[in-house]
Amino acid sequence: MLTARIYITLKKGVLDPQGVTIQEALQNLGYQNVRETRVGKLIEIQLNSVSREEAEQQVHKMCQELLANPVIEQYEFTLS
Repeated sequence: MLTARIYITLKKGVLDPQGVTIQEALQNLGYQNVRETRVGKLIEIQLNSVSREEAEQQVHKMCQELLANPVIEQYEFTLS
């Protein structure tokens, strides 16, 4: 069994209102060194009985077809 951990974030240049709100809140709490904050998603998927190569192909396809919006989001993942 393999576990895929998929990290999805907005692409650079795409406004991240949640990130801006968190950044401002952190600065208001005294963390003046916070320069930029981006918010993303973490999705964990467990895959049964597949090779590492097949799992990589499946996860890429899952991200492209459903999990990430390729117009505004980017993704990366790990398998363990």
